[in-house]
Amino acid sequence: MSTFWWIVLSGFAMSAIALSGSLTLVLRPTVLRKILLPLVAFAAGALLGGALFHMLPTAAGSLRSQLAVYLWFIAGFVTFYMLEQYLHWHHCHRGAECERQPMGTLILVADGLHNLIGGLAVGASFVLATPVGVSAWVAAAAHEVPQELGDFGVLVHSGWGPRRALVFNVLSGLTFPVGALLAYWAAGALEITFLVPYAAGNFVYIGATDLIPQLTATEDWRQKVVHTVALLLGLGLLLVTALGD
Repeated sequence: MSTFWWIVLSGFAMSAIALSGSLTLVLRPTVLRKILLPLVAFAAGALLGGALFHMLPTAAGSLRSQLAVYLWFIAGFVTFYMLEQYLHWHHCHRGAECERQPMGTLILVADGLHNLIGGLAVGASFVLATPVGVSAWVAAAAHEVPQELGDFGVLVHSGWGPRRALVFNVLSGLTFPVGALLAYWAAGALEITFLVPYAAGNFVYIGATDLIPQLTATEDWRQKVVHTVALLLGLGLLLVTALGD
């Protein structure tokens, strides 16, 4: 399958994940609380594994300057720091219980921007090498499921009807394939390899500062064990795929 079709299919598959938010309507709140944080832990491990085992090593072999790899990595990290600081964008995975989560339009604008950047990153990863693109997509998708569950719950709690919340969640998700295709088309005229370490910085920021702090808040040692195992599974999955490349 050509790089173009990998990007198209992976882009729209990511947008379809926005539909997972509707699970908040059919799952009991107790069940939702039990599964969300283990999913967050798995996503954190997948994001860190994708960045460290796939994206940075590949970028280091593709960019001429090794220093440039880490400068772009830091740029990606700082970009997401600034998004959180100045857009008050904070992905919460406890639904209506989250007080810092932006309401209504702001959550969708922030989510759309997040998906656009993610699409650019995954598209650039596919252009660089299909296995790197697949690993970047898996890491991003692992994060997308708990994010959509949390965001959908917040929208409904803030007064949005379920159908409206679902439609706008899907629309914000469509910025992902837009970003991926922009990266593909830009590759013909520009050097876009820098987007891979840039995206690795995005992934590490989300995993280390946005997701893991939500896991360490619990005092229940049984939950801590579950979260640790889930995080290690996310890391292990991306390590195994890196060893298989």
